[in-house]
Amino acid sequence: MQNGTVLASARGVVLLGIWIVMGGGLAGQQISTSWQDKVDPRVLETAAVDSETEFIVYLKHQADLTGASHLSVKASRGRHVYELLSRTATATQAPILAELQRLGATYRPYWIANMVWVEGNRYLIQAMAERGDVARIFANPWVRLAEPSSNPAESSAPQAVEWNIARIGAPDFWNAGYRGQGTVVAGQDTGYDWEHPALSQSYRGWSAGERPTHDYNWHDAIHGDHDPNLGNPCGFDSPEPCDDHGHGTHTMGTMVGDDGGSNQIGVAPGARWIGCRNMESGVGSPTTYAECFQFFVAPTDLKGENADPARAPDVVNNSWACPPEEGCVDPTVLETVVENVRAAGIVVVVSAGNTGSSCETVDTPAAIYEASLTVGATNSAEEIAGFSSRGAATVDGGTRLKPDVSAPGVSIRSSLPGGSYGAFNGTSMAAPHVAGQVALLISSKPSLAGDVDRLEECIEGTARPRTTTESCSGVPGSQVPNNTFGWGRIELTWPPPAICTPSDELHADGFETGGTERWSDTVQ
Repeated sequence: MQNGTVLASARGVVLLGIWIVMGGGLAGQQISTSWQDKVDPRVLETAAVDSETEFIVYLKHQADLTGASHLSVKASRGRHVYELLSRTATATQAPILAELQRLGATYRPYWIANMVWVEGNRYLIQAMAERGDVARIFANPWVRLAEPSSNPAESSAPQAVEWNIARIGAPDFWNAGYRGQGTVVAGQDTGYDWEHPALSQSYRGWSAGERPTHDYNWHDAIHGDHDPNLGNPCGFDSPEPCDDHGHGTHTMGTMVGDDGGSNQIGVAPGARWIGCRNMESGVGSPTTYAECFQFFVAPTDLKGENADPARAPDVVNNSWACPPEEGCVDPTVLETVVENVRAAGIVVVVSAGNTGSSCETVDTPAAIYEASLTVGATNSAEEIAGFSSRGAATVDGGTRLKPDVSAPGVSIRSSLPGGSYGAFNGTSMAAPHVAGQVALLISSKPSLAGDVDRLEECIEGTARPRTTTESCSGVPGSQVPNNTFGWGRIELTWPPPAICTPSDELHADGFETGGTERWSDTVQ
């Protein structure tokens, strides 16, 4: 990669008089008297005078996106967020980029949060940390995917509608005529086999009899500056969807998979999907995750140019984690990124993690964030899976209830690269059910698109309450919500209750729940 190469979309024109504020959890911090206090300790541990490391320069000035919530139309909200983020980055990054260029550094700027990926030695780290316009230097560790366990004995026998799809009630929506049509789901993962019989018909970049169009439908965040020793079969900057592992193809199958025959493996088979590869052979980093989020807020052509927020998805599935033991020691590293994606009207669904059954094991980005809809895993007996991480999320100093909801995540049969199928266990398998649920809800009520608050209220409020003898972080397991199941196991029933109706469509005698009225209160 050449010094200063920009792989994401173009910045656009700097606008004079742009409003720039200090936003995000880090922006309000005072400038430290010691530059080391602004640097993630891992960055200093992995760098020396004569050796380089990867790090993220997070700027003090972050865009204020509070005005986005007043825009009710998803397309308007998405464009507002994209323009403000990209203009803020353009207006404030120029001095830093000029200095990096002068120093001959390798770097890549981002706008999804106002930050720059840099590769450099200890001298360069100090030069960046001493700048008054820099709030924090984050580490950018390479993080290995927690492999889901498989059930080979159950991997090949199709069930027509798989048990997990039937269990959450998706066929009720199908029978009412809503299969996800008119919606777009997205996934960032190990990549996707777009030609799989269960996925090809729903890939947004392909229609039967036409030439595939991967522009705006696919992005590869794995570039030549990444580890060449992993030997992934997709190479770098793949021009078409490719899965070098299998995990991504499996998760996408649970969202939309249907081969038109006996393999009905997806929640929303009528939805269209787009994808981004954020891991190389199952290994990703904070910047690969952020780059995929950036692509989803404003998809680009294959050159990373001509960004178009009108082509953004309705929901993004994230079946990955960034654990502290692999270098994500600062849990806030992706917090602003996720908040900005949500501000654009996109639901961010995240797997809770597979480090249960102890309490407070939901401890990794992005599962810990308030802006994420975090999903635990249940089995066919409606019990929480032993591996499913429990809350509360305390690693960042809070006591946030997590997971938010749960979904089937044990013996989940779905698609695998090469046209095959297999059954896996993991919260990675649970989260895609919720992404598919979002698609069905928007398909039935299009004005829900972009209304993340209402969609989350609906998903939580219609979940089947589940209790347990476990108590975590002072919350009794007999209480709903709790830190084991969240609000419960997700449920799709037709017709959905009023909590799932957009506010502007409620009848005069309807009710506004404000997020407090739940399934157990409204449905007998």
